[in-house]
Amino acid sequence: MPTYTAPVKDMMFLFEKLRDNKNYNELEKYNEVTPDLVKDILEEAAKINQNLILPLAKAGDENPAVLENGIVRTPPGYKEAYQKYIEDGWTSLSCDPKYGGQGMPKTVSAFFDEMLSSASLSFKLYSELSIGAYNCINHHASNEIKDKYLPKIVEGKWSGTMCLTEPVCGTDLGLLKTKAIKQSDDTYKISGQKIFITSGDHDLTENIIHLVLARSADSPSGTKGISLFLVPKYIVNEDGSVGPRNGISTGSIESKMGIKGSATCVLNFDDATGYMIGTKDKGLSAMFTMMNLERIVVGIQGLGISEIAYQNSLAYAKERKQGKTNNSKSSNGADFIIEHADIRRTLLNMKSIIEGERALCFWLSQQTEVSLYHPDEKIKHDASDYVSLMTPVVKSLFTDLAMEITSDAMQIHGGYGYTKDQGIEQLYRDNRITPIYEGTNSVQAADLVFRKLFNKNGDIINKFLDMVKSECESKNGKVKTFSKELNYYLDILSKFTGWIGDKNKIEKDDVSAAANDYLKSLGYISIAYAWIKILDVSFNDFNTNEEFYSDKINTAKFYFDKVLPRAEYHYKSAISGSSNIMNFKFN
Repeated sequence: MPTYTAPVKDMMFLFEKLRDNKNYNELEKYNEVTPDLVKDILEEAAKINQNLILPLAKAGDENPAVLENGIVRTPPGYKEAYQKYIEDGWTSLSCDPKYGGQGMPKTVSAFFDEMLSSASLSFKLYSELSIGAYNCINHHASNEIKDKYLPKIVEGKWSGTMCLTEPVCGTDLGLLKTKAIKQSDDTYKISGQKIFITSGDHDLTENIIHLVLARSADSPSGTKGISLFLVPKYIVNEDGSVGPRNGISTGSIESKMGIKGSATCVLNFDDATGYMIGTKDKGLSAMFTMMNLERIVVGIQGLGISEIAYQNSLAYAKERKQGKTNNSKSSNGADFIIEHADIRRTLLNMKSIIEGERALCFWLSQQTEVSLYHPDEKIKHDASDYVSLMTPVVKSLFTDLAMEITSDAMQIHGGYGYTKDQGIEQLYRDNRITPIYEGTNSVQAADLVFRKLFNKNGDIINKFLDMVKSECESKNGKVKTFSKELNYYLDILSKFTGWIGDKNKIEKDDVSAAANDYLKSLGYISIAYAWIKILDVSFNDFNTNEEFYSDKINTAKFYFDKVLPRAEYHYKSAISGSSNIMNFKFN
């Protein structure tokens, strides 16, 4: 089984040194969230993830969730761990104190999300969708529904899901068939089938609150006729107690490649009682409140799995002996494989990507909080644009790179990595879903180039590029060398953006074919921007902790030398166009 040590030191470095966002620091509601408080939270989070949750990863993989006589049973140890998990208040970490939450910012909860993803993604998914449901209900439901449902969700006694996908539609939700018929008491009867529902049914909570997309009988076809409904597994009585079973049943559990401990269900709704959330026929936009936050969290899943894959690869490379290097340190026998140049390159590739991603995610967490709570509307608007731009990047690039990193981890472990004994192949299998769910990575790339770059709010990408350039130009000293190099790639991205804009007017197939390349170029450059922030601190504070900051500087140098050039490759690949692709005759 893989081992794991939560990277609390690196997380605290970010929280203490990279809170350089003036707008974030103006949020009075977080004045009491001090580094000492955050350190205490992260150290406790590390304990529960390392000691209680990590063993559940292997248990869930070997003994998946099962459906028995209409009841979903979670893997051994899950119920006991979940009870401890909610007793310690982890479901309430980022929720509003009004409903029993602790009110921690995303800059803290994102670190916990990463730890939990490293320890056991399957276990994490039972509470992750609950927080998504909480956010959606909190943003769009009536006060009556909020008061009735949110306290139990925050407490962890009730969980939540989102029910979008059907046999006839995944990405194209306009095709959905689930019906909603209004009743005389203003409730609705919901009928239809939903598939691939994460944590759709289980035995961890006393109720499950499903958020279901459906179409009213008098609504138009397509996405413009979709409404959102709250449909509980058990009807909730007026006093808040759990009442009779609603018209929801579990048809089956999917047999999957990975995340086997997570129950991915087919749910049948047969005249189930539901309550409309938000405005009629505006359900898709309401659901995207949940989806967009969830996409960032999925990116963090990739980051968390990458971290545990790296930690175990590094440990293995330090203890495994094979072959002799050109500068062998062994007089008899083999060298540790960490002495081989290619292994060192692979490990540094992992490390430089992971630490850059974590820093970018921390920056994005600050922007998210500003977009939600800053009193100045223009500042909120600008931050919201940055979050919108970066959401598909974090979701897609972090999960794609996690596939690269978990594959490389298997390679470092050799034959042992391919066997189940080490647990490395499970990391690869568990991560494989992350580029697929919550909108496939190709859909994310299309969303970026067709909707996010030049949307109704204006030219977001150039606003972002100008912001990064301005920050790079303000850097002095040793970091200036890195800033100049980043400027070279910013110019490439600017040309790439112009090419996308021009092609979007005359040849959309060129844009479609280039979408993934553009997203990756933007992503690698954005991670480099995060590294500039780290380098600025590292050079300025070098004498206070030479070992720590030398590590940061040398890791950043590897990223700029060996990883960042991928951004230019993707540009050159993209501008070759799509004619060969679209004209190719498949036999």
